[in-house]
Amino acid sequence: MRVAILGFSDQQGSESLPVYRYFKAKGAEITAFYWGEPHLPEDIHKVKIESDSVIDNLQGFDLIVRGPAIHPRQTGHGTPVTSLTDIFVKECPSRNIIGVTGTKGKGTTATLIAKMLEAGGKKVWLGGNIGKPLLDDLPNIQPDDWVVLEMSAGQLITFTGRIHIGVCLMVVPEHLDWHTDMDEYVSAKSNLFKHQGKGDVAVYFSENDLSAKIASFSPGKKISYYRKPGAYIREDGMVVIGDEETEVISKTAVRLLGEHNLQNICAALTAVFEAVGSLDPSGIVHESGISQGRTPGTSRENAVGGSSWVDKARVILNSFSGLEHRLELVRTLGSIKYYDDSFGTTPETAIVALKAFKEPKVVIVGGSDKGIPFDELADTVASSNVRYAILIGETAPKLEKLLKSRNFSNYSLGPSTMPEIVSEAKKHAQEGDVVLLSTGCASFGLFKNYKDRGDQFKQAVNSLN
Repeated sequence: MRVAILGFSDQQGSESLPVYRYFKAKGAEITAFYWGEPHLPEDIHKVKIESDSVIDNLQGFDLIVRGPAIHPRQTGHGTPVTSLTDIFVKECPSRNIIGVTGTKGKGTTATLIAKMLEAGGKKVWLGGNIGKPLLDDLPNIQPDDWVVLEMSAGQLITFTGRIHIGVCLMVVPEHLDWHTDMDEYVSAKSNLFKHQGKGDVAVYFSENDLSAKIASFSPGKKISYYRKPGAYIREDGMVVIGDEETEVISKTAVRLLGEHNLQNICAALTAVFEAVGSLDPSGIVHESGISQGRTPGTSRENAVGGSSWVDKARVILNSFSGLEHRLELVRTLGSIKYYDDSFGTTPETAIVALKAFKEPKVVIVGGSDKGIPFDELADTVASSNVRYAILIGETAPKLEKLLKSRNFSNYSLGPSTMPEIVSEAKKHAQEGDVVLLSTGCASFGLFKNYKDRGDQFKQAVNSLN
């Protein structure tokens, strides 16, 4: 069997090496198509991608495994194409799989789901786009285990596997420099739901039309969150779930910042609720009615936490402060707080970050251009208590023009190194302010990726005196 692995990378969290090991164990002859200068296994054929033409219309292979950065249009016509995500889901010993997609909040929501299930004594495997391919773990996964996957559009665009519980968060324009158009982006995410069965579940965000549209492709049970029948926030600020409005936690007791994270919490609670069963007014978990021709492993005895299900969820929500580079508090210097939200790479993510703080803000925005409009972001900067904006990267002139048209003049075109950018932010921040790195853009040009940008920001902030 001849296998081509497209977009081979040796970076931590990459899908390439697990795919290599998987097919090597099957005795396949493997060819790696790669960019840059990765460290490649000695026993494979190597082809450097000097241009897209190198991988267009590949011939002579029995199977093509594309990395999530490779668009399907670049793969060989007539040759079967798959991905690590497809292989894993189809061969996973457990059918207890929860997949989370959307534009923002996938990693946070998937992590919350995993933590809640783990708190109830479940064995949980968390992976996918969050940076943990699980293909190497297939031999260790048991039928009663739970698997939680963060699933990006790049992973889903050719996906044909079956996910028991699919969750679609808010969907807004993203990666339009990679996708043909917005319709393709939506279609890619819809693949999570198109291949579900009638016994499966589709959870969607009630206030986002695209989320509802994507979930509508599921032939299974469809449940909205942020309003009934899923988890939602009552008028008194209490997060509740179930027909009897079982109280989980007050939104003021949640550690995660921002309205968008309250949405993520409701999504996670709804998914776990569907995974493990229903609650009566006393908070006791009853056996789930969900079935797809198998026992989902959720009897009354082994469901999450029994009568303490809500207590366990409450402890998680009261203690979990978020993932790295997602509204992460880096440091308080004097009374000025520095937050790293480098993971947010769309205007919408920057908007929700700005709205998460009532304090005056010095914001760092801009980066590489993905072809997404910035009008709404400029509106938010001009109207949301921003004391000063530092505009960086390729999109800085575009943002400057938009801010000028809104009579916002408290900005500067930022320098090109993070220590200089942070120094500029400190100069304009006053006591009680928030300094926020939430660029609304990809990082390429000034930084390797969002992690590099966030790491450099944290290092520069921690070096301030």
